[in-house]
Amino acid sequence: MSDSLADRRFVTAAEKVDFLSPWTLEEWICRPDVVNNEQLLIVRANMEPGRDHPFHSHPTREECIYILSGRAEQWVGKQKRILGPGEMAFIPMGEVHGTYNPFNERLVFLAILSPSNAAEPGLVDHSQEVEWKSVRRSEESVVSSE
Repeated sequence: MSDSLADRRFVTAAEKVDFLSPWTLEEWICRPDVVNNEQLLIVRANMEPGRDHPFHSHPTREECIYILSGRAEQWVGKQKRILGPGEMAFIPMGEVHGTYNPFNERLVFLAILSPSNAAEPGLVDHSQEVEWKSVRRSEESVVSSE
């Protein structure tokens, strides 16, 4: 039985909202058109090998990225970590970050953002800015010269 959006407390696979973004197949399980939420946005992201969500920021939201399966090359500012299942990155409001999948397996993660009703812009692309275009490239040249 389908309950009204205002009363919905559980979300089934049939009720989630799927969206194919330029970066991932997004499965939205908590946003205002799925549940009557006020603070959280939750999306399960499915990122194929070789794909990425390049450097960007959320000026009005903080975010957690929690890895369910696969591995992520996760950047928070200019710090990089390889994250695996059960590991998480916290991104403060406005911090530039990027998620990359240079591996040969699908990466699946939850992105949890708050607040849901934040002012726009919700996302700012920094991937073409000189400072951020060179971050991964310069890091790769350091690794290859060692």
